[in-house]
Amino acid sequence: MADRMHGRPVAPTETTISSANWDSRDLTGENHENVLFVDVDMTEASGTGATFRDCTFRGVRFNASSHTDAAFLNCTFVRCAFFDAAFTGCKLVGSLFDGCTHDLLKVKGGDWSFTGLPGADLRRASFVDVRMREADLTGARCAGAELRRIDLSGASLHKADFSGCDLRGSDLSAVDPFTVELRGAVIDPYQAVVLATTLGLDVRE
Repeated sequence: MADRMHGRPVAPTETTISSANWDSRDLTGENHENVLFVDVDMTEASGTGATFRDCTFRGVRFNASSHTDAAFLNCTFVRCAFFDAAFTGCKLVGSLFDGCTHDLLKVKGGDWSFTGLPGADLRRASFVDVRMREADLTGARCAGAELRRIDLSGASLHKADFSGCDLRGSDLSAVDPFTVELRGAVIDPYQAVVLATTLGLDVRE
């Protein structure tokens, strides 16, 4: 399993839900804490305000699910599928994704700070207006993704691939152009100045 940043341990679980069929389940208002979910089918599940705290998800299918104002706090996702899943205004602070698939994942708003996505394949994902402060995107594959207006301050981006990625409006202060692939990335004029300054250039009018 991938390690959390700063050595934070995986939260222990106290109960287990295994092989349950939560297909199209309404998760509105549900509250789960220290639960291990194994091979649970949450395809097309949806809801507002659900809370999952210190939970572990193994082989859970979130395909085409929709989550609004939900919280997945300090959770661990192992080999989970997020095909066409949508997270709107959700908090995933401190959560870790290990060996998951994120094809067509759509994230809008919310707080994903301290989230671990090392090596994640986000090439067909979309993150817009999301706080991702000090997130771990080491080696993440984001070529062609949409990462607009993202707060990446303090994020770990070593060897991340942002080639062809739409980064307009995002905080690129943590980007080291010498260790991050940026070929063909779309940025705005302000970001161009930030990157030029990082490269040691003296930008003047």
